[in-house]
Amino acid sequence: MKLPRHGRYDYVPIHKRPTYDWPEGKRLAVFFCNNIEFFAFRAGLGSDSTGAPSDQNQRNYAWRDYGNRVGLWYYFDLLDEFGLPGAHNVNSAVLEECPAIVERMNARGDEYVGHGRTNSERQDVLWEEDEARLIAECTEVVTRLSGRPPTGWLGPYLAQTGVTLDLLKEAGYRYVMDWALDDQPIWMTTRAGPILSVPYPIELNDSPSIVFRRHTGRQFEEMLIDQFDEMLEQSRKYPLVYSVALHPFIVGQPFRLRALRRAIRHIMEHSDALWITTPGEIARYCEGLPKGIVPGS
Repeated sequence: MKLPRHGRYDYVPIHKRPTYDWPEGKRLAVFFCNNIEFFAFRAGLGSDSTGAPSDQNQRNYAWRDYGNRVGLWYYFDLLDEFGLPGAHNVNSAVLEECPAIVERMNARGDEYVGHGRTNSERQDVLWEEDEARLIAECTEVVTRLSGRPPTGWLGPYLAQTGVTLDLLKEAGYRYVMDWALDDQPIWMTTRAGPILSVPYPIELNDSPSIVFRRHTGRQFEEMLIDQFDEMLEQSRKYPLVYSVALHPFIVGQPFRLRALRRAIRHIMEHSDALWITTPGEIARYCEGLPKGIVPGS
């Protein structure tokens, strides 16, 4: 039987890979990645606070807009409180609509990760020419407003076509986070050369957890802590990446932010053993490792 295959990477189980360290001999890299998104009013795609499919209306639009108006600013302050670097998956539309967000991110020196034009659309339904245009338009806005081109990409809804990786590599991107296949970075093939896959969580992600699976903020806190404690233990054997995916209209709600603060406080109690970083820094570090260390290199 021949099943459809992607041909982007080979199967290499984690226990058969070379072992390496992160900077300063650390074995667990940690980053928090926040999604800053913008939506059409009463049109297009968008999640709903009930978790169920719903028509786009003023209620779910306003719920999501809370993130850009309030929740994000709580989250920025939380990063400042713990001295954490910021990485944000940004819709280009939100940067033009909300210049105060650009001002705060630039002042903090945060990393911009390309996240399409808007989460009211998906790119996996587009023809190649239209998808290339979407990537180019997002890249141009991020570069113009941040002063530097984004090097990483996470598609809206983590959606890709069969040529997305090729288009991203050809557009100058160095890493992607749409493939939740591993706890270590791996190199993937494209028609223009390799591109790195940096671990990004579907499970440790407030949107599917809280909105769709209806977990509470405290249950999400338990997930963050249990994942961290287990990965810290596993990192004695392997270099690993602990990543958390957040959305300010979800985790920025004060009662959930309180739970997130407790989880971060627990993680930071082990900060001496951690490389607290961003996905872009992980990509740069992997690019400097000898060939053959990271799978696919």
